[in-house]
Amino acid sequence: MTQTEWTADSRATGQVVIATYDDYPAAERAVDHLSDQGFPVERTAIAGRGLSLVEQVTGRLTMGRAALQAAVSGAVMGALLAWLFGFFNWVSPLVSLLLLVLYGILFGAVAGALMGLAGHALSGGRRDFASVSAMQAERYQILVEADAADEAMRLLEAAGLAGRA
Repeated sequence: MTQTEWTADSRATGQVVIATYDDYPAAERAVDHLSDQGFPVERTAIAGRGLSLVEQVTGRLTMGRAALQAAVSGAVMGALLAWLFGFFNWVSPLVSLLLLVLYGILFGAVAGALMGLAGHALSGGRRDFASVSAMQAERYQILVEADAADEAMRLLEAAGLAGRA
């Protein structure tokens, strides 16, 4: 049987740790099982512990790549602004909305590419790589309000989802 565990932040909320899992999908399955059994899951929380920031490097950031990425962003912004101008007739109604959006895409792409080139050049090569950041947890804990913890633990143990203490 898993013993309930009090943590510093759970004392303030009146919740106790009833199970710990190595990955989020396992914790999610446990809460889903509680829900399927009619347990009031609004009294439950999944807390990631031992958080760390992991930055995955996706490649070099060259002048061309910086310009291309900024050109795509600029094209989207240009299209949105041109659509707004056309939609509200802020430009002569003789100019079609489609033509206005195409000009917006073109102007936005050029302006974005120039801004991307300037930004990359001004960085002086200090960060010439592209990356994606994500938060990762070492473990995931199921927290349940203290007065419902025993029932939640019983339901998880009956299904073989008790996790580790």
